[in-house]
Amino acid sequence: MTHEAPSSAPDDENGGLRAPLIEHLIELRKRLIRCALSILVVFLALYPFSNRLYEFVSEPLIRMMPQGTRMIATEVASPFLAPFRLTVLTAIVITVPFLLYQIWGFVAPGLYRKEKRLALPLLVSSVLLFYLGMAFAYYVVFPVLFHFFTGTVPAHVEMMTDIDAYLSFVVKLFIAFGVAFEVPVATVLLVMTGIVSVDTLSKKRGYVVIGCFVIGMLFTPPDVLSQCMLAVPMWVLFEAGLLFGRLVSRRQSSPDDEEDAQADD
Repeated sequence: MTHEAPSSAPDDENGGLRAPLIEHLIELRKRLIRCALSILVVFLALYPFSNRLYEFVSEPLIRMMPQGTRMIATEVASPFLAPFRLTVLTAIVITVPFLLYQIWGFVAPGLYRKEKRLALPLLVSSVLLFYLGMAFAYYVVFPVLFHFFTGTVPAHVEMMTDIDAYLSFVVKLFIAFGVAFEVPVATVLLVMTGIVSVDTLSKKRGYVVIGCFVIGMLFTPPDVLSQCMLAVPMWVLFEAGLLFGRLVSRRQSSPDDEEDAQADD
């Protein structure tokens, strides 16, 4: 009996180490299931309106197309698949706040109070900026872009855009502008984590401007107009990020934050 005690101690210790890991995996599974169910529920609610949803997304092009022309479907399944894909993507975009809330609920218990205080505003602002970027693409960029494209159609050429090709085109632009509008959040994160200072970013402003135009060239159609319509907002948002970065730097160096950090320790 006396020889069994030492061998049972490692088992208890290993069991104690495994228990938190299993609990975390169970919690992660619950939140992933909630995310999948939320996307499914929103998709089922939107599916009856999938054709109207596609009409809404294609309206900026339809409005600019020559009189008497219309979009076409070159594949047999395109009339079904294009609205279906758009509905799935829309469901994901709509549920982004809930998805991020689930991620926040899983990660937040492991953060310090100071980290929570900074991370939550960044999380909310990143969602709002992504939506703002998509809205900017739809209401500002698309009308100008499609007006330009439809105005350059050669004579004796009838413009007939495939619905799948159009969807791929606009989704690419939605993502490009949504991500581009995250520049202030990325700038603040770089400053907040100490990877780079605000003064260094200010001195490298010229390189940032060139980078904005390079990104605009890579992620937009091959024309100067659309490139500028992505690059210029990125530049403006970078300047806004510098402004907020300075505020974060001052707040991090304030005595109150040092006291909070000591309290967290």
